Amino acid sequence: MKTRKLLDGIYWVGAEDWDRRLFDSLIPLPDGTSYNSYVIQGQEKVALVDTVDPTKFEEFKENLRDFPVIDYLIANHLEQDHSGLIPYVLDRYPQAQLLLTPAAVDLALSHLRVEEKRIRTVADGQTLDLGGRTIRFIHFPWVHWPETMLSYLEEDRILFSCDLFGSHLASTELLVKEEERVLEPTKRYYAEIMMPFRKIIQKNLHRVENLSVDYIAPSHGPIYARPRFIIEAYRKWVDDRPENLVVIPHVTMHGSTRKMVERLVEALASRNIEVRPFNLPLTDIGSLAMSLVDAATLVVASPTILTGLHPLAAEAVFLVNALRPKARLAGFIGSYGWKSRALDQLQAMLDGVRFEFLPPVLVKGDPDQAAMEQVEGLAEMILKKHQAAGLL
Repeated sequence: MKTRKLLDGIYWVGAEDWDRRLFDSLIPLPDGTSYNSYVIQGQEKVALVDTVDPTKFEEFKENLRDFPVIDYLIANHLEQDHSGLIPYVLDRYPQAQLLLTPAAVDLALSHLRVEEKRIRTVADGQTLDLGGRTIRFIHFPWVHWPETMLSYLEEDRILFSCDLFGSHLASTELLVKEEERVLEPTKRYYAEIMMPFRKIIQKNLHRVENLSVDYIAPSHGPIYARPRFIIEAYRKWVDDRPENLVVIPHVTMHGSTRKMVERLVEALASRNIEVRPFNLPLTDIGSLAMSLVDAATLVVASPTILTGLHPLAAEAVFLVNALRPKARLAGFIGSYGWKSRALDQLQAMLDGVRFEFLPPVLVKGDPDQAAMEQVEGLAEMILKKHQAAGLL
């Protein structure tokens, strides 16, 4: 993708990554991704907002060919996919200063080996005059690294929001045209990356809402020409109130656990509770993460291996604990042969989430009628808890 013009004197100079399917050797990218970098030309000075992933060096180098002068390189975030080519930019433009938050200095020195004399820190609320264009810096720590900031172009009312509001979506569109098309990759991005910082976003989202914004230009995905759309979506996602939804990550070996999961799904559905079961050997963890954004209840279902959780169930539980969803209730369905400590392991692994744990259904061998009645009892308890919370 070549340089794209947003407004007179404002250009996208990033790179699309159509074929990338895994981020951080962990996060699935079914739609690829983009690395967004922006040039802002004032009457006197020129600023570059972020760089791109080093794998896209040639594209980035070509896109900068039209800009012989860069006076300021603004680093909103020092993660590699945004900062990896900072040394190249500073070498290419020897007069350029690197602008970042004080918390980012150590990363610039240790990770990127930037010369300290090239660094200039900016305070929260500080402005940069480019001549007819003014950039205001907004510190936004822990969204999702401690040094993160946003950059707001006051006259043109553009918020360069870094990873906040981003989407892993490769696209030929500079601006979002079909909002429903971008909603799922944006929610996936929020679920996988931003959800652990939900409370911080919730507390600080008003700082974005109080700005007069015509465009939100994130570091990944297309630019929002209707900012209210994505702000309202985030407002819903970070809200403390979950939906009438039960998420069931499950795995079975010989069918015992599967039988109980099937009964629970049926029992919950008959009580007008939405259910999303995820068969872990086949599940895209991004889809599981997206469902956790809204769920009120999590029920993990696993057979016992060497007295503990099945490794795929343990991986899912680890993910839940890391993402810290808003879900309030947690349950467990399991089967075992001679002995099981799977429930103890589950509860220990969820120490980062304040769940109310429901009575487990733990069965030795194949579930009999009494076990299925316990499953029905679990469904009834979930119904009462959802009703008491006003979810249905």
